[in-house]
Amino acid sequence: MRTSPPNSPHIRGNWRRIGSAAAATAALLIAGLGTAAHASAVADTTASTKKVSARTVAAQVAKAHVQYEKAGCGATPKKGYAACNALRVTGGTTAFMEKQAALKGIAPKTISPKAASDDPTGYGPSDIQSAYGLASAASSDGSGETVAIVDAYDDPNAEEDLATYRSYYGLSDCTTDNGCFTKVSQTGSTTSLPSADSGWAGEESLDLDMVSATCPNCNILLVEAKSASDANLGTAVNEAVKLGAKFVSNSYGGSESSSDTTYDTSYYKHAGVAITASAGDEAYGAEYPAGSRYVTAVGGTKLSTSSNSRGWTESVWKTSSTEGTGSGCSAYDAKPTWQTDTGCTKRMISDVSAVADPATGVSVYDTYGDDGTGWGTYGGTSASSPIIASVYALAGTPSSSSYPASFPYASAGTSALNDVTSGNNGTCSTSYFCTAKSGYDGPTGWGTPEGVSAFTG
Repeated sequence: MRTSPPNSPHIRGNWRRIGSAAAATAALLIAGLGTAAHASAVADTTASTKKVSARTVAAQVAKAHVQYEKAGCGATPKKGYAACNALRVTGGTTAFMEKQAALKGIAPKTISPKAASDDPTGYGPSDIQSAYGLASAASSDGSGETVAIVDAYDDPNAEEDLATYRSYYGLSDCTTDNGCFTKVSQTGSTTSLPSADSGWAGEESLDLDMVSATCPNCNILLVEAKSASDANLGTAVNEAVKLGAKFVSNSYGGSESSSDTTYDTSYYKHAGVAITASAGDEAYGAEYPAGSRYVTAVGGTKLSTSSNSRGWTESVWKTSSTEGTGSGCSAYDAKPTWQTDTGCTKRMISDVSAVADPATGVSVYDTYGDDGTGWGTYGGTSASSPIIASVYALAGTPSSSSYPASFPYASAGTSALNDVTSGNNGTCSTSYFCTAKSGYDGPTGWGTPEGVSAFTG
C-alpha cells in the first residue's frame, strides 16, 4: 500500500498508513462502516432497493468523487498503490459505498450513530483488557517499559488528544512533563519535527490510544518520520530502538518488493526488540513490512461479546472482497526458522492477531485528523499492531539475543492464545492462507492473546 502520484507508474519508496477499514479501491472512509457492537451505538438501516433517478445517480457519483479528491487520493488507484487518509469509521456512508450504490441505481446503506458525538462509542481499555485476558497484567505490569509508535509526519495535537483519551477512561497522566510521553522526529529531535498531516494524525491518535488501552503503565515514544518513504519510516524504527524502546509498532505497509530483504537488515533486524507490523486492510494478500521475518505480523479479527466462558468471540475480519485483514505467503522473504507451516516455503503472514473490524471497532480521540471532531470509532490492523506491541510490553523486556516474533510459536495450540477458527479474508488456492481453521492460519496466525505468556521468551 505504498503511494504513487495519481495516474503515474508505481513508485517504490512510499508507504501507506494502515488505518481503519480501507480498501484501495474504496479510497477513503470519511464517515465509515461501523462502531463497536457492545455500545449499541449504531443501527444499520435496511438498504433500500428502490431505484433512483439518473440525476440522483450522477449526484451521488459526483459527491463520492469530491470526497475522494478531498482525501488526496487522486484518480481511482490500482490495488496497493494509493495513499488514503487514516480512516474514521463512525456514522454515515463512505464515498465508496455511495459510488457503488449509485452505479447500481440503488440507495446506499447508511449507518446511523445513536450516541452523542462527544462520547466514545467503540471498545475502550476495559474491553480490550477483558477480551485478551490482560486486566491483571495491565494494572500491575508495564511500568518502566516503553512502547514506540512509528508513523509519518507530525500530529501537533498528539499529546493533548492522548491526555483527553486517558482522562476519559480514568488512566494516569502520560505527558512530556512526567516523562511518560515523548515525541521526536526520525533524528531524535524534540523540536525539529516534520510537517503536520491530517491524514496521518488520525493514525497516530489511534496508535497512541491503543497503547494506552492495552498497557496503561507503559511509557510511549512517538517517532515521526519526515515522509512515508521506506527509508524515512525505516530510519524512524532505528531511532526508536536507539532511544531504548524494546517494543515498536508499525501501522503502515504496502506491496512487496525484491528490495524487502535489504530493508529487513537495514531497518527491522533488531535482536531483543519486539517489532510489530500491521498485516494490511485490503483483504487477502501479502504486504511488507509485515512480511519481514524479523517482525511480528499482526492480522485482524472481528471481536464481539458472547455468552461463552470467555465473554467474547472472534472471527476473521472481512468486510468485503477488497477490505479485511491481510495475509499470505511472501514472494521474497525467507521463512524464519520458527515458522513451520508447510504450504508456504517463504515467510507466511500473519503470526498473531487482534481486533480490527471497524464494525466492532475501538474508540479514539483525535482533533487534528481528517474530521478533527474528537471521538471516533476506528478499525483496521492499524489497531491490532499497537495492541500486540503493548501485550509484548506487558510480558516484559525480551532477552537481548531473541527475536520476539518467535515467542507465540512456543505457545502454539495452548490456552495462551485464543484460536480463531471461523471466517476468511478472500479466496486462495491454499486454504489456510486465507481461511481460518483450528491451529495456524494466515489471517489470524496462532490466534489472539489470552494473557501475556505467549509473548514472553
